[in-house]
Amino acid sequence: MRAAVFHRPGLITVDERPDPRVLEPTDAVVRVVRGCVCGSDLWYWRGLSERGPGSIGHEFIGVVEEIGSAIDGLRPGMLVIAPFAFADLACPNCQWGATVNCVHGGLFGDGTIDGGQGEAVRVPLAETTLVPVPGTSWSDAELASFLALSDVMPTGHHAAVSAGVTKGSTVAVIGDGAVGLSAVLAAHRLGAERIVALSSHADRQVVARAFGATDIVAQRGAEAVATVLEMTGGIGADAVLECVGTQEAMETAAAIARPGSIVGGVGVPHGVMPATALFGRNVGWRGGPAPVRIYLPELLEDVLGGTIDPGRVFTYETDLDGVVEAYRAMDERRAIKSILRVSEP
Repeated sequence: MRAAVFHRPGLITVDERPDPRVLEPTDAVVRVVRGCVCGSDLWYWRGLSERGPGSIGHEFIGVVEEIGSAIDGLRPGMLVIAPFAFADLACPNCQWGATVNCVHGGLFGDGTIDGGQGEAVRVPLAETTLVPVPGTSWSDAELASFLALSDVMPTGHHAAVSAGVTKGSTVAVIGDGAVGLSAVLAAHRLGAERIVALSSHADRQVVARAFGATDIVAQRGAEAVATVLEMTGGIGADAVLECVGTQEAMETAAAIARPGSIVGGVGVPHGVMPATALFGRNVGWRGGPAPVRIYLPELLEDVLGGTIDPGRVFTYETDLDGVVEAYRAMDERRAIKSILRVSEP
């Protein structure tokens, strides 16, 4: 099969890889229908996070091609959504709700297992990992929204849940990438009354508004802090969703969270946690990688019901041969998120 392979920062090629096959009774082989580039992939592309060479991409949806002998709930021909982490749902961490930390699990496209930026993937623990999509035909827009459920939408939702967003609350969202915009949608879904999106890009502000943002703050750093505090009567937001992970973003989050509130942090940290600011304002910090498999069923129900349309975060499309341009489009902020059309259901 053909798949994107990470070699070093700035160098990804589409190479021939061994065709995946069932190795364990709990495995399945999935033909990729849609894959995409994640913001965290860009950290590797830019050389700001370390990773070894190998298959890349942890977000995909596809069609089951083959199943192991221990699988009962999946069958060939099913369209399935793959969370970015595979998990058994039975270990102590999974039972606690931390499926991304499954004792027997792992991450797709980590260099040691197939990635979603390729033609097919071997999925370990397939029955407890993959979520089937009901139906027999889907539009491109629906497929995009299903793909968004593999990572970015549940990650935005995780930020909102971690920060304790409730009906009627005032929420500030830091970051206008795909995760930040998904966090806006998640806050709106949970009933937030006021959603302040910190975004300096006009095209992303349009999506933020469509997803439920009531206010836009285009400034950054100290100016953004001053504006949000002024908007909230000097108190700060009831919940802050930090979806970037840079030093500035974390410091902004700590400064605009009202005393006694929680920051939901899902941006991969590339800075030092502002512990003193958090401590002084009695602000907590929760979050981390999202337990996508836990959130997926309820979010899929809303997508199927037309309540949410997270696929709008995909603003650039190409095929597998165009994967390098897909990275560049996001790196240069010409695209919010790039989708790869690999095959058809």
